[in-house]
Amino acid sequence: MSNTETPDDVLTNARIILADREIHGTVTIRGDRIEDVTEGIVSMPGAVDYDGDILIAGLVELHTDNLEKHLIPRPRVHWPVVSALMAHDAQVAAAGITTVLDAVAVGGTVKDDARDEILTESANSIHEANASGMLRADHFLHMRCEVGNPRAVELFEPFKDDPLVRLVSLMDHTPGQRQFVDIEKLKIYYTGKHAMSDAEFDAMVEDRKKNQELYCDKHRRIIASTCAERGIVTASHDDATAEHVEEAHALGLTISEFPTSLEAAVHARRKGLSNIMGGPNVVRGGSHSGNVSAGELAEAGVLDALSSDYVPASLLHGAFLLHEWHGLPLPQALATVTRNPARMVGLDDRGEIAPGKRADLIRVRRANDGTPIIRKVMRSGIRVA
Repeated sequence: MSNTETPDDVLTNARIILADREIHGTVTIRGDRIEDVTEGIVSMPGAVDYDGDILIAGLVELHTDNLEKHLIPRPRVHWPVVSALMAHDAQVAAAGITTVLDAVAVGGTVKDDARDEILTESANSIHEANASGMLRADHFLHMRCEVGNPRAVELFEPFKDDPLVRLVSLMDHTPGQRQFVDIEKLKIYYTGKHAMSDAEFDAMVEDRKKNQELYCDKHRRIIASTCAERGIVTASHDDATAEHVEEAHALGLTISEFPTSLEAAVHARRKGLSNIMGGPNVVRGGSHSGNVSAGELAEAGVLDALSSDYVPASLLHGAFLLHEWHGLPLPQALATVTRNPARMVGLDDRGEIAPGKRADLIRVRRANDGTPIIRKVMRSGIRVA
């Protein structure tokens, strides 16, 4: 650097969480990249004193249903797509998420599911908003393929060569297995979320079981093969047994999303799959479906990443609780929401505070009860929240 050149930002007096350790020091940003990371405080014109706050790489979210919640805020209510996307984007950015894979359902789980209506408009709106620079976070697509849906392959077809698709998950929500082994818990979930009567629920269960026999295995193989041909990262979902993991491994899948048992998670690691669990599971202290807790996986050493799932704020909060409640060193705990998920989907330019990486950064201070409070969010060196 010549004497006449000055960096765009110098952030000093910060607790900087690196990939393998924590330092008290300074981060220098030039343009959209991190130029330098050093120990110690600097005193120079324009340097920003972080007053001992924690500096973390921007969070990377692989599976959030948050856009869908804004598009369908109530059963049978369809909100305008641009308004919904803007609200979703603002919420994830405020939660410290600088890279988000919006999980879009490819095939609903009930007849006349509104998800079938919003699939294309959701994807199109993300493309348009990205192209026009309207979004705070960096948005990609995660295609959640419900393999028991008769139209799953047909609905996925237009997206198989979409450059925004970074992850495809193969889901089978047939009642009585995987996430909802307990039919009564499933009934509570569906009657609440979809405003079903008991008779409608019973009919749905019968219909879903028939569709599983007709479509699940065929669709799972077709979509997995399509993704393998194009190099798209593919995940299983709600693995409950070693057999589920073996099936995923045989199809070339590399991620096990939300395994429901410790047995499945341990076997996934043995077969080379990475495990991702929900941030709400950590914050609540367990699964709302009665399945294995993310904390158990962390303590067993088989948890790789967290997802905010249905609560964006749970991502950072959950990572800190992995450190405080479950004994993970802080850099390792925060890697579950930064470096690890970024690498799982091939985004190697972010997720870590290191020279040359994107300047996606969040400034955090802890409340009196330990809750992480986000004070500033930067994406590519620009403040976005």
